[in-house]
Amino acid sequence: MTTTPRFPEATILGYPRIGPARELKKAVEAHWAGRLDEAGLDAAAERLQEDTVARLVELGLDAQDSSIPADFALYDQVLDTTAALGALPRRFADLAASDGSVDTAGYFTLARGDAERAPLELTKWFDTNYHYLVPEIGPDTAFAPLAHRLSSTIARHAAAGSVLRPVLVGPVTYLLLSKPEDGAPEGFDPLDRLDDAVAAYRGILAGLAAAGAEWVQLDEPALSTDRGGALAVPGGALERAYRALAADDAGARPALFVTTGYGTAGDPQAPGRALRVLAEAGVEAVHADLVRGARPAGAELAALGGTRFVAGIVDGRNVWRNDLAASLTLLEELSGAAGGASVATSTSLFHVPHDVFAEESLPAHLPSWLAFADQKVAEVRTLAAGLASGPAGVEREIAEASAAIASRAAFEGVRREEVRSRTSALTAADVERAPAEERAEAQRRRLGLPVLPTTTIGSFPQTGEVRKARADVRAGRIDEAAYDGFLRAEIARVVALQEELGLDVLVHGEPERNDMVQYFAENFDGFAATTHGWVQSYGSRCTRPSILWGDVSRPEAFTVPWTSYAQSLTAKPLKGMLTGPVTILAWSFVRDDQPLRETANQVALALRDEIADLESAGTAIIQVDEPALRELLPLRAADQEDYLAWSVGAFRLATSGVRPDTQIHTHLCYSEFGEVIRGIDGLNADVTSIEAARSRMEVVADLAGFGYSRGIGPGVYDIHSPRVPSVEEVTGLIETALASVPAGQLWINPDCGLKTRGYEETTASLRHLVEAAAAARTGLLAGAGTPR
Repeated sequence: MTTTPRFPEATILGYPRIGPARELKKAVEAHWAGRLDEAGLDAAAERLQEDTVARLVELGLDAQDSSIPADFALYDQVLDTTAALGALPRRFADLAASDGSVDTAGYFTLARGDAERAPLELTKWFDTNYHYLVPEIGPDTAFAPLAHRLSSTIARHAAAGSVLRPVLVGPVTYLLLSKPEDGAPEGFDPLDRLDDAVAAYRGILAGLAAAGAEWVQLDEPALSTDRGGALAVPGGALERAYRALAADDAGARPALFVTTGYGTAGDPQAPGRALRVLAEAGVEAVHADLVRGARPAGAELAALGGTRFVAGIVDGRNVWRNDLAASLTLLEELSGAAGGASVATSTSLFHVPHDVFAEESLPAHLPSWLAFADQKVAEVRTLAAGLASGPAGVEREIAEASAAIASRAAFEGVRREEVRSRTSALTAADVERAPAEERAEAQRRRLGLPVLPTTTIGSFPQTGEVRKARADVRAGRIDEAAYDGFLRAEIARVVALQEELGLDVLVHGEPERNDMVQYFAENFDGFAATTHGWVQSYGSRCTRPSILWGDVSRPEAFTVPWTSYAQSLTAKPLKGMLTGPVTILAWSFVRDDQPLRETANQVALALRDEIADLESAGTAIIQVDEPALRELLPLRAADQEDYLAWSVGAFRLATSGVRPDTQIHTHLCYSEFGEVIRGIDGLNADVTSIEAARSRMEVVADLAGFGYSRGIGPGVYDIHSPRVPSVEEVTGLIETALASVPAGQLWINPDCGLKTRGYEETTASLRHLVEAAAAARTGLLAGAGTPR
C-alpha cells in the first residue's frame, strides 16, 4: 500500500445478515434438508448480499468508498475466520482439502457435527445474546491464508463497481476466544500461536487486496475484556501482531481498520492507550465504542497522529433512538484527532432488527422512539453530516429526535407509581427461603422421585402444525376455541409421549409459546412485541426480542391454565415453566432510562405473582429458566460483583415466596459457567440444569471444586445439533458427572429445550437418555447400595 485511501466519513461495523424476511435462514435450512443444493445456496446468499448493498446505498452509504462492510457469514463470523485460516481441529482434519481449505459441507459439519463427532462448542459472544462457535487450537493446528469465499465476494462486487470492506475477527480476539484442543499439552494457550496466525492473516490481506479491497476491518472486541486489555500495551501482543500486519510488503495489503466494540479497549482508566498502540503499530483507522466504553480525552486522540479516529456513537445493540443533539456535541469535542474523525456504530448492527417501518402492529406511541438497523444507518449519516458541516444542516433531524425523546419520557406507562411503590418496599426477607436441607427433605417426601431422576428442560418440538395453528388464529382462519382445542390435544400428545418414554418429571411442551421471552412480554404490561424484528442468535436460529419500554406488571395468571391441564393428564410431577427476570431482560431490548436493577425487580415481582398462582394450583415443581445469567455478566471483573448482586437478587425475589416442599428449578446454557459459579450458587435453586454435553462435562468439575451442594442436571444430550447420541455416549457422560457429583444430587436431562428439533431425533435421543439413566441407576444400586 503506497497511499492510504481516504476512510469514509460515515460507516457501520456490520449489518443484519439474515435478511429482512430471514432469507438466509430459509436458504440454509433448505440446504440442510436437501431441498436446495450448494449452487442454490450460493445463489441465494449472493442475492441477499446484493440486496444488502443496494439497501445500504439507498440509505446513504457509498458503494465506492469502503463504507459498506462485507460481513456475510453463512453461519457465524468466528467460524468464517476459522475457515479462512484453515484452522481445523485434528478431530475434523478429514474435512480439509489438499490445500487445507474446507468446503461448504465441511463448514456446516464443524457447526453441526455428524454421526461420529460433536460440533464445535457454542458459547456467548461477549455480553450479548449471540453465540459463536469456539475454535479449537493446538500446538500443531495449521494456519494458512484460505479466505477464498471472502476474496471471491469482494472480487464479484468489485466487478460490479462496488468497493466493499471485508470483515474478519482480528487475530488477538480470535485466539483469545479459542480453547485448547483436546490433547494439547497442559499449560498450552491458543495465544501461543499468535505469530503463526498473523502470518496467515498477512496472506489473507494480500489476497483481499488483489480482489479489490482498499480497506479491511479487523474486529478486536476482546480488547474490552480484562485479559485482552492487558495485551493492549506498548510492546505487548497486540502491538506485535499489528506491526507485522501493517508491514507494507510493496503495497500488497489494504489499509487496516481495527474495531474495539463492547466496551473500553485496553485500560479503562486510559481509554485512548490501546488506540495509540494500534496507531503506532501502523494501523490506519481505529474505532472506539462510545456507547458502552469510556471516551478518550482530546490529548489521547491527538496522539493518534495520522491514524483516523472512528467514533462508535450510534448504539449497535439496542433499539432506542439516538439523542442526536447530545451525540453531535460529543463528536465536536472529540474531533481533534490529527487524522480526522468518522462516525460509526458502536458494534455491528446484526444485534438489532432491520427496519422499524416494517412493523405494523407496534403500539402507536412506540415507533418514533425507536431506531432499528436502517434507522441507525440514517443516524450515522446525520451525525457525519453535522460533524462535517455544522448542526445547522441537520437541524430538522435533531429536532425530531429531541421531540421523540421528550415524548417517551412523558408517556403514561413509562412510570407507574403502583409498580414503583412495590419495588421500593422490598426488604431482605423477600429474597430468603428456608434452609436448603429442610427444603430437600420436604421435597423428597412430596415428590418421591428415584435416584438420577430424568426430565427435559421444557419445550418440545414446535412442528409445522403448531406454527400453522398459531398463524391461523392470528389471521382469523380459526377461532380461539378451535385453537384452544388444538393446543390441548398437542399437550396431551406430549404428556403421553413422555409417559411412554419413562421420564420421571414431565413438562407440557409449551406449544402455546412462540418464544420463551416473547410469550411473557405479551402477558406483561410494559412490553411490546414486534412482527418482523428478527435477530440472529446462532447459525440459522433467529429470535424476536421484545421491547421493554415501561414499568412492568402482570395483569393476570397465564401459565397456570396450561400447566394445570397438563398435570391433570398424569400422576407424575409436571413442571410449571417460567422464564427468569435476567433472561427476560437479556433477550429483550430494554429501556435505557433507568438502572437495570430497578427493571429486573419489576419483572421479578411480576413472575413472583405467577409463581404464587402456580403453587396455589398444586404445581409441585416450578422451573424458572435463567440461560442468560452469564450473558449479561460485565466483561470487566471490577463490574461483576454489582451485576451478580442485582441479577441473583432478582431471581431470588421471583422464587422465594414458595413453600419449602415446592421445588424450584432453574436452567442455564451457552456459557463459560466457571466465571459465575458463585452466582449460580447464590440463585438458591433446588435443582439447576446446565448445558454440558458439547463441552463434555467441563462444568461439572468446576461445580465440584466449588462445593455446590444442591441438585444439578448437567446436560447429556446436545440439542443444538441434529445428531442422536447413542446410549453409550450418554452413559459415558453420566459416568463423568458421577465422578464429581453425588448420585443423590444428579439429574439426567438434555442441554436445553427441544423446540428447534424434530420429533424423530428427539424421541430417539430421549429414549437413549432414559435407557442410560436406568443403566446407571442399576449400577449404583448394585455397586453401592445407598447413593451419596
